[in-house]
Amino acid sequence: MRQSSSNKIETTDRVFLFSPSGGEGRDTVAVGLLKSLSKRHPLVSFFQPLFRQNGLLPLLSASMDELYLEAGREEEHAGVKEEEYYTNEPLMRRAIVTKFYTSPAIKKADFALVVGSDYSKVAHPNRMNTDAALSADLQCPVLLSVSGEERSAFEIAESIKACARTVQEKGSKILGAFVSPCREGIEEKVRLELVDLSIPVWFIRKVKGKENLRQKAEAYFEAYQKGVNEEELFQALSRPFTAPVTPACFQYSLIRRASERKKTIVLPEGSEERVLRAANYVLSHDAVDIILLGEEKYIRRRAENINLSFISKAKILSMDDGPLKEKLEEEMKKALPTCSDEQIGELIKDCSYFGTMLVKTGIADGMVSGAVHPTAQTVRPALRIIRTRPGSEIVSGSMLMCMQEHVDIYADVAIVPNPTPAQLSIIASQTCKTARMVGIDPIVGFLSYSTLGSGKGKDVDMVKEAVEDFSSLHPKAPFVGPIQFDAAFSPQVAKLKAPNNPFAGRVSAYICPDLDSGNILYKAVERTGGAIAIGPVLQGLNKPVNDLSRGSTMWDIVNTIAITALSCEEEDNE
Repeated sequence: MRQSSSNKIETTDRVFLFSPSGGEGRDTVAVGLLKSLSKRHPLVSFFQPLFRQNGLLPLLSASMDELYLEAGREEEHAGVKEEEYYTNEPLMRRAIVTKFYTSPAIKKADFALVVGSDYSKVAHPNRMNTDAALSADLQCPVLLSVSGEERSAFEIAESIKACARTVQEKGSKILGAFVSPCREGIEEKVRLELVDLSIPVWFIRKVKGKENLRQKAEAYFEAYQKGVNEEELFQALSRPFTAPVTPACFQYSLIRRASERKKTIVLPEGSEERVLRAANYVLSHDAVDIILLGEEKYIRRRAENINLSFISKAKILSMDDGPLKEKLEEEMKKALPTCSDEQIGELIKDCSYFGTMLVKTGIADGMVSGAVHPTAQTVRPALRIIRTRPGSEIVSGSMLMCMQEHVDIYADVAIVPNPTPAQLSIIASQTCKTARMVGIDPIVGFLSYSTLGSGKGKDVDMVKEAVEDFSSLHPKAPFVGPIQFDAAFSPQVAKLKAPNNPFAGRVSAYICPDLDSGNILYKAVERTGGAIAIGPVLQGLNKPVNDLSRGSTMWDIVNTIAITALSCEEEDNE
């Protein structure tokens, strides 16, 4: 199964069967789909993100057996138990995405059928929203299955419309709907009620009870075949689909990308629990190699006490290691020729300087620090020793903003208070590199209180000059500016404020005129818009060093480690 990290239009290799109630009608469709898909694809598999004991999985396994396909162990087809999911929804969503893409059964499949929650006598108000969100997390278009029992055509159609709205609000797309089970004579009335939805609808009769799973699977498929035009189904599945990129999806993509070309990341704050937990997670996914700074016996004992078994794979370096310390001091003298031996001796005692020197000498490829220490203590050694790339006179900070169904990038949010036009152009160039590194196609928007000349003033003139500079350096790059945020973000607003501009309303890389506006913007969107902010990502250094907030969670650190590893790859490609 491929994973898309940008919102690309493509045909799908998976589909999510979504039902507001589950039950036998949904099960009939699931079995039928599995068998239909096996006619078109050499190897079909299935996955259920939320499962219940004695739910649908055994029935689908029986259907696979009947098709002479190897179903695999049940855990290869299962996400997490439904009762566990609501204890920590963000964590469970990440776990489900990881399980899906790492499942042996899914990895070798040509097509995957993903099935929503099972029927439960205990109603859960969020079940429909949860399944819709999971369809987006797994980048699946959706087929609906709704029950037609004891419902009028109007009620059936309204149920389908409500489900379609829920799915679309979460970022996915409806390809078709099944009414299962349904009574005879209602088909045309339902289709008339759904004429505005423009999707095919299939109708399946109720199946009489059968004793065992094999008999059930046979009866379900027989009923399915009578009601479903398979050519129409395959045509629906071939419709173009823009894969949403949700926070859970994007964060997994960072780990996956990092693991494809493992780098070594040093974590100077090696005894901090959040750092240890993050290191344990990335090591468990074989995403990077880790160096921890600190006393080995203490760190190993601490990791053992909190059950972090993968810390055994980390390399632990003591800052009191004589030969290593001496080597780093000699190299630091070359990097800081104006410092005395005494000053060098003091600097190397600082874990941030020690870690930076590991990067400078190539022992590590990148560094992540700041969970305990202030930003200046992380950034200053990097600026003094790693320094900026040739042609990049400044370092800037970008923030990856994970929205509900896509990811944007904002800059500068961390470093340069009042950039000149030339510096703003450099920040835009750096931000485009970071965007491409994580799979975002950058369309640059230079933000201002003016949209393409609607306002006047020296601040607008500064942005205009930056736009001209960027345009001369990158004549083929997609960009727009000066532009207000609403016209950059919203296609509807762009039609009014910038009707003839091809990039207004489509911006993915937002360049702020100063640090005030950048910092305010990302925090406002994070707190009021429900976005997940990842960063800041330091841009423009010769080698990657990234700073953490002292309030960072374990997941913040995991994301920053992965981005730092990807930044190492970017260095290799230049």
